[in-house]
Amino acid sequence: MASTLTPLHVFRFQVDFFTDSLSDDDSHEQFPVCSGSFAECTGLEAIMEPKVIKEGGRNYGAAQRAGGTTFATVVLRRGISSNQNLYQIFNSVATGTFAPRMQVTINLFDIDGSAVLAWQLDKAMPIKYKFADFNARNAEIGIEELHLAHEGLWSVTPTTQQL
Repeated sequence: MASTLTPLHVFRFQVDFFTDSLSDDDSHEQFPVCSGSFAECTGLEAIMEPKVIKEGGRNYGAAQRAGGTTFATVVLRRGISSNQNLYQIFNSVATGTFAPRMQVTINLFDIDGSAVLAWQLDKAMPIKYKFADFNARNAEIGIEELHLAHEGLWSVTPTTQQL
């Protein structure tokens, strides 16, 4: 009997930031930078541009071959609080005090709080930080954003097992 696959809800996720060891050895040990929940995570996409090869005598369309892959900018959004760690991550790179790229893992949890899927951003770097707009006429929660450029998107084993 075939099992039924239940679609997952996408509102339970956590983002973990890691940096590699700065030592000269080949250990590639990762150290946690910070971790947190976000209201929104967009841009988990990879786009492969096909190479079109037109051949003489092939009248029924061109041959398609795999081309280069590009990755969208990942945008993380959350409600503002007194915790300034997103700004500190951006500022440390922008001012040159922290140069290593980060490994960022997005863990997706099921309804019971168990991690079921995870994606890793390879060599991520913050490229934009946006604080909430101030408006005396609004009663909304302010949202801060961190934009990340990266060099790879991978499906990996979740780094956190329980929410």
